[in-house]
Parts: sequence; C-alpha cells; structure tokens
Amino acid sequence: MSMLQRQIISSAIFTLITFVIFSLLFFMAFPLHEWGELWTRNVLDLPFIYIVPSVSILAGVCFGFITGFNWKKHIRSIDLDIQEISKGRPILTEQHPLPDIQEIKTKLTKIQKQMLEQTKLSQKIANEKAEDHERRVQEMVSQERNRLARELHDSVSQQLFAASMMMSAVTESKPLSDDWETKQLNLIEATIHQSQLEMRALLLHLRPVALKGKSLQEGIQELLVELMQKVTMNIKWKVEPIPLDKGVEDHLFRILQESVSNTLRHAKATSLDVLLIKRDEYVIMRVTDDGIGFDQEDEKSGSYGLQNMYERAVEIGGTMKIVSLKNKGTRLEVKVPILEEECGEEND
Repeated sequence: MSMLQRQIISSAIFTLITFVIFSLLFFMAFPLHEWGELWTRNVLDLPFIYIVPSVSILAGVCFGFITGFNWKKHIRSIDLDIQEISKGRPILTEQHPLPDIQEIKTKLTKIQKQMLEQTKLSQKIANEKAEDHERRVQEMVSQERNRLARELHDSVSQQLFAASMMMSAVTESKPLSDDWETKQLNLIEATIHQSQLEMRALLLHLRPVALKGKSLQEGIQELLVELMQKVTMNIKWKVEPIPLDKGVEDHLFRILQESVSNTLRHAKATSLDVLLIKRDEYVIMRVTDDGIGFDQEDEKSGSYGLQNMYERAVEIGGTMKIVSLKNKGTRLEVKVPILEEECGEEND
C-alpha cells in the first residue's frame, strides 16, 4: 500500500469515527423521537443532517493535512540522510519514534557501511595490485623506457641540436634582408626549435616511471622541476604533504604524468598549474593549463588517454572531473576519499 493510499484511508477512518462520536454525543444530549427531526433539528442554525457530516469531513481533512505534513518531515529527514550518504558523510543514528522510519534509517546505515567497506576494499585491492604489478613488470618497463630515452637522446635529439646550431650559423652569416630565402631559413630554424621542445617533452614523459620510494609530494616536485628545465612554460604548483597508501599515491602520480604529457603534446599551453591538497577528508589533485582545450565528447577515447585516467581514479575509490573549453584551457580534478584506517596506519 502506497503512502497516498494510506493517508486517504486513515483520513476516511478518522472522518467516520468523528461522525459516529459526534452523532452519539448529540443523540445522547438531544434524543430523537422520530427520524424526521434530523432535518428539522438545527445545529448552529443549520440542519443536523448537514452540519454533522460537514464537520466530520472538515475534521478528516485537517487530520489528513497534519499527518501529511508530519510524513513530509519524516521523508525530508530520509532524503537528507541519502544526500549525506551520496557525499560520503556519516548520517545520524539516533532512535526515531516511528518504527517504519527507523527501519529505513537502519537500512541506510547498513548501506553506508557497505559502501565504506567497498571503498576500503577497492583501495586495498588497488594497493595490492600496484605492489604486485610493480614487482612483476617494473624492471622490464623501466629498462625499455630508459633504452628508448637513451636512443632518442643520443640520435634524434643530438641531430636536432646539431641542425639547430648549423641553421643558427647559416642565418647569422647571411646579411639581414627580407628576401624569400632568409624567411624560409628562419622558418626552418623555428621548426627545428619546436621539434627540440617536443622531443624534450617526450623524453620527460618516458623517464619518470614511478615514485620509486619517494612520497607523492617529492615525486610531483621532482617531475615539475625537471619539466621547468626542459620546456619554456610558466609552471606553478602547490603540493601539501599528505600521507597516503602506496597504491593511491602511485595512481595519482600516474594520472598527473598522463595529464602533463597531454598538456605538452596537445594543449599548446603557456602555463601549467598543479595543486595537491587535503580538504574535508578528501585528497584533491587539480591540473590546469591555458591551452587550446578540446571537445570532451569527441576526444574522450582518443589520444588524450582520458579513459585510462578515469579508470585509475575509480580503482582507488575516487572521481575525476574534466572541464575543457575551446581556446580557454583545460582543468582536470581528481578527488579521492581518505579513509580513517589509512590515517591510523600512517600514525602507527
């Protein structure tokens, strides 16, 4: 039976009871000699047969409004509890006077505990998975990346540098003029310079594989300092020291690597801002650039590698949100809950 049906039935029953009680009291005070007196006997200058049902119906309507308002308050309380659960906050567990509402609150409390246990399990699995994956393939991946970085640095990077030096010598030896040949030489020199910047970004992307014993704060600072030395970009960061499980740190660092790599290769940005803070039992990592942006619907599964970052965020029980506007930049934000168990383990 729905709540609306229950309200209608209870109001109807209350109206009937009111009618019966009011009629009995009236008949006891003013006994009837014949049934015709129902139309002739007046109450408040109205026939008894009209006033008593009217009063009873009015009382039932008032009863329905009062009980409906009370039920609305109870439903609002449940709605607030659901909103708190959706935000990851604890709900109040005091005893409710209505058994039905208390049963719902008890079930909501159980659901919240299950969600918390699921988040703990997800983070535990992510931590174990990260450690196991690192033990099995870290050395092989590290060796392959280092080999590629050395080959690129020793061959392509050196050749680009040599070409850049030769072009500089050629342009400096020629007299200043506005002829077509000089313009083409300047264009070639600018192209070589841009290729050098992209090669440095690629080498930077290949070398940092994992935190390798460093904290997340140390790894981020080292990555950004090295990036400042390689590319002409205004880089700022605010990174707070936050104790986290190794699996969570590893996933956040890899998300940052992927995001920075996307900025270097695709964004054409002039500035990069990285933020890592703890707020309200959440760790928040935000990466912002002022590049050309992209269409999220068209590029979500493309070269930006967004799906991989989304999956990493979900594996540690977090969420990832990206806001990108054409020619106005991109902002990536990852939000991960910090469980009390994590903090307790760190303190121990």
